[in-house]
Amino acid sequence: MTPIEIPGASVTGRPNHRSATHAVVSIAAAILGSLCLIFLIGPVLKLVAVAGGEGIGALGSDRELRRALILTAVTASVATLIGMLIATPVSYLLARRRFPGRAAISALLDLPILIPHPVAGIALLLVLGRESAFGGAALKAGLAIVSTPLGIIAAMLFVSMPLYISAAREAFSRVDERYEAVARTLGDPPWRTFRRITLPLAGRGLLAAAVVMWARAVSEFGAIVILTYNPKVASVLSYDRFTSTGLPGALPVAAALALLALIPLTLLRTLRAGEMETRP
Repeated sequence: MTPIEIPGASVTGRPNHRSATHAVVSIAAAILGSLCLIFLIGPVLKLVAVAGGEGIGALGSDRELRRALILTAVTASVATLIGMLIATPVSYLLARRRFPGRAAISALLDLPILIPHPVAGIALLLVLGRESAFGGAALKAGLAIVSTPLGIIAAMLFVSMPLYISAAREAFSRVDERYEAVARTLGDPPWRTFRRITLPLAGRGLLAAAVVMWARAVSEFGAIVILTYNPKVASVLSYDRFTSTGLPGALPVAAALALLALIPLTLLRTLRAGEMETRP
């Protein structure tokens, strides 16, 4: 006689402990995931809900805020372009070449991500400050770095370029080396193969890496406030108003920054969606 199968029970009639355990784990994961989502998204939504309209309205009346946002966007864009120029070849070499000390170099390039950003600002000040050899020589040549937009760019570049290197290295790693090998067998020199084959194939990943770098540069505070308190970027302006006028004065600036963060987030989601569509 064929035994009757009862959902949630084994053939012996005992409860299926595996199914029960799976249900408990699923419920726990859902609860923890919801708490994580509330914790990460809730404060930002609250900020935008409370001061988002005021922040947008302040763009028309608050001249200092407009200047800070423009300075933030421009310096972050310049830092990103410089980072792409000097870090793309480094990322390619780390993705394609095996050489002694490669792991150590990769670790050192990630170091700015790990150290506290005010510490990064102090380290930069030791190298770029007026009393340093490099900073003093630049100042004598008429190129001031500290307390200028150049200082902001340097701080943004220092803290955000490691993110670009990491993401760009991953983008190059996903390019099939056989395409490059075929191009080389046809007589293309390495630089032409890189320009005509590798860059286009890794282009979407490199663009996503640049967006991540730009977003990180826009959000930087600790290193910038050490190198260049004035002129103020938006993050420094938010801190300045919080310390001088309290929470009400800082809210419009903070909300404007939160809304500005939607730009790179939207670009990243668009790029990733397009990448998923192009995959076989």
